[in-house]
Amino acid sequence: MRPAVRAPRLGCIADDFTGATDLANNLVRQGMVTVQTIGVPASDERLDADAIVVALKSRTIPAADAVQQSLQALRWLQAQGVEQVYFKYCSTFDSTPAGNIGPVTDALLDALHGPDQGFTIACPAFPENARTVFKGHLFVGDQLLSDSGMRQHPLTPMTDANLVRVMQAQTRRRVGLVARDTVARGADAVRGAFATLQQQGVGVAIVDAVDNADLHAIGAALKGLPLVTAGSGIAIGLPANWGLQARTTTSALPPAGGRCAVVSGSCSAATQAQVAHFRQLGLPSFQLDALALAAGSDLVADALAWARTQCGAGPFLVYATAEPQAVRAVQQRLGVAAAGELVEQALARIAVGLVEGGVRQLIVAGGETSGAVVQALGVDRMRIGPQIAPGVPWTAVESNLCPGEPLHLALKSGNFGGTDFMSQAFVMTQAFGVLETAP
Repeated sequence: MRPAVRAPRLGCIADDFTGATDLANNLVRQGMVTVQTIGVPASDERLDADAIVVALKSRTIPAADAVQQSLQALRWLQAQGVEQVYFKYCSTFDSTPAGNIGPVTDALLDALHGPDQGFTIACPAFPENARTVFKGHLFVGDQLLSDSGMRQHPLTPMTDANLVRVMQAQTRRRVGLVARDTVARGADAVRGAFATLQQQGVGVAIVDAVDNADLHAIGAALKGLPLVTAGSGIAIGLPANWGLQARTTTSALPPAGGRCAVVSGSCSAATQAQVAHFRQLGLPSFQLDALALAAGSDLVADALAWARTQCGAGPFLVYATAEPQAVRAVQQRLGVAAAGELVEQALARIAVGLVEGGVRQLIVAGGETSGAVVQALGVDRMRIGPQIAPGVPWTAVESNLCPGEPLHLALKSGNFGGTDFMSQAFVMTQAFGVLETAP
């Protein structure tokens, strides 16, 4: 007899691909069998999982398009029978006054409850990655978000750390706050605060969280709430609502093979430091010049020709990562959207060429770059493996570019990972074959 397919409990909509793997990683570690899809699947086949994460590339597209894609994902997840929906965005709340976090939240609440009805939270906190919320203000380490490198983000510059104010500019609903002193009193106090805010006409509550104990308390208070919106941190507090427990093991990935490479399009401060460290180690690297690309130089061919000469055992790097002033110069010349699209597509074509040339272990840095690369590789599902750094797991995927051979991908949010991430991530692949398989 064919074993029964488990009913999914949690259905997730992620606004970029790195964020999707970040979320899936946290859910797996907390005991949920998780399937990640790339885009909304065309098939209505029921997936055997506790949680399903639908990865969209909607963070920086026009808000109306982000809403349309998110509602499509919602309908597909509802057909899967999920009990709770989770809209996942970045732990730095990447958005603009025009959206897309607020408009997508409004659209999902409208679909689940009716126009201007319903209640949800907004909590990007991920303390394990030094993202905390206190008095409604988002901190990156010891800095307010507005004082961090995110103030110079090329697509979603974050110049205000007050999440109540940021979210209120984007949503039709009234925004309130559940402060840390309430969260510290536990799940019952948080539930009481939710009820009070709803009586006051609040539709979205920013929730403070400064450590994992806060996330567990908030997670317990969210039991039964139809919609959650958050970064990936809240995910550690949700699986217990279905009686699931954290795991000490993770799903084993096939043994690593092939060449190792990094493709980086992120210009975040963290990725800049990682690129600099990689180069300081004397490891091979090739830099793309966006203005030369725009002028017609075939840097894709040049990069792939260079890559063919890198025959050593160690990883090599192809990057468009640059400092803020260099990024601004390119954007002023080409336009923000055109500059981003030009670099993303060039790196995606390079990634395809690298895989065709034998790369089987590939790190991609940057959310927009990751989306372009995964789509170019023709990936439709990802199997979550061991965590490299908080929020970044290795995954195994299938691609028609290397049929019958496992391809390991790590999709790294620009802001995640330590300085030595790009060199040390490949050390883990040597252990893939001996990891236990989680049930």
